[in-house]
Amino acid sequence: MWSRVLVRGAGSGFGLRVSRQSGRVARFGSGAKPQLRQASTSEASLKKTALFDFHRQRGGKMVEFAGWSMPVQYKDSHIASHMHTREHCAIFDVSHMLQTKVHGKARVKFIESLVVADVAELKDNQGTLSLFTNEKGGIIDDLIVTKTDQGYLYVVSNAGCADKDSAHMKARLAEFKAAGLDVDLEFLDEALIALQGPSMSQVLQQGLKEDLTKLTFMNSTLATVFGIPDCRVTRCGYTGEDGVEISVPQSRVVELTEKLLANSKVKLAGLGARDSLRLEAGLCLYGNDIDETTTPVEATLVWTIGKRRRQTKDFPGADIIVPQIKAKTARKRVGLVSTGPPVRQHTRILSPDGKVIGEVTSGCPSPCLKKNVAMGYVDTPFAKNGTAVQVEVRKKAVPAVISKMPFVPTNYFSG
Repeated sequence: MWSRVLVRGAGSGFGLRVSRQSGRVARFGSGAKPQLRQASTSEASLKKTALFDFHRQRGGKMVEFAGWSMPVQYKDSHIASHMHTREHCAIFDVSHMLQTKVHGKARVKFIESLVVADVAELKDNQGTLSLFTNEKGGIIDDLIVTKTDQGYLYVVSNAGCADKDSAHMKARLAEFKAAGLDVDLEFLDEALIALQGPSMSQVLQQGLKEDLTKLTFMNSTLATVFGIPDCRVTRCGYTGEDGVEISVPQSRVVELTEKLLANSKVKLAGLGARDSLRLEAGLCLYGNDIDETTTPVEATLVWTIGKRRRQTKDFPGADIIVPQIKAKTARKRVGLVSTGPPVRQHTRILSPDGKVIGEVTSGCPSPCLKKNVAMGYVDTPFAKNGTAVQVEVRKKAVPAVISKMPFVPTNYFSG
């Protein structure tokens, strides 16, 4: 389901539309002729992050976004924000994401009853990308689970899936409680900002006592950040660059953001840049590239399924998903590169002889590569990298190539 928000970034040639499912944006080419207009939902009814007024004061162009009023871009163009993130670093407000703590002795057993990851094998303060799956093998949502050394699991999942995810966890919680197991859920009311880009470490280290070189990708710590205590700093992000997400009390998030922006290498960035960055990095957008009709194997996310979990088959949909790992599925998620007119969601993918073999799920012109990048699903015989295909744009067949993802090399910090 899509909200009725269409945005053209100033001078960018890009359009955006907002997914109610993921709380993220899908990008489409200028051929769709989008226009900037106000969201149909009244501003008064939209949820606002603690940075709402700050965004507007800084020139943020606000749009309806999964029930929230969020900045799609600032005074800089979308492309300028995108490139600044790749070359320096940017702050993204991601406070709309659902943050949850799972407490109790049965917390690992509880979360493993819902997701595909081997959470038990994680080290203290280590996290992993995982998936909520249903009994048919479909993906309910993607999320990050971190096993902290404070006696709880820290979970971050998508904004647009917040109601669905919380209801899903509450239903399983009731089952565990009825069985007499020790587990509780705490839904957090904290702000969350992402500092992303190659300058992140230099910028953030100035406000930390902890040595950031010891905090590697997908690891987390509680720290005092620029004088603000009890911040959870997790080295992760959605851009493909080195970065962190910082969970901070709402009452202090403006203060923290201002202190980060005091460094000239840091700028604010909005949902537009966030989406094109994630697509260049080959990262899935829930509601576009994965959903409840997509299995992890079809989505080439087998790596999220723990080896032990494949053997025990004790996660939802395991009887469908695990056999698919050895057998070929009929379709597969792939990357595509093309030139010419931009490729957008629902563009048909054709074989060289014009047969429909799949569909694009996300696409945009790549600011870094100066080519069109996209991902989508194709019939498995056409999924090999380097395969020549076509994409149907404006009723014309345009040459494209099945390409390895990420399209732009990632720069995650491994130490």
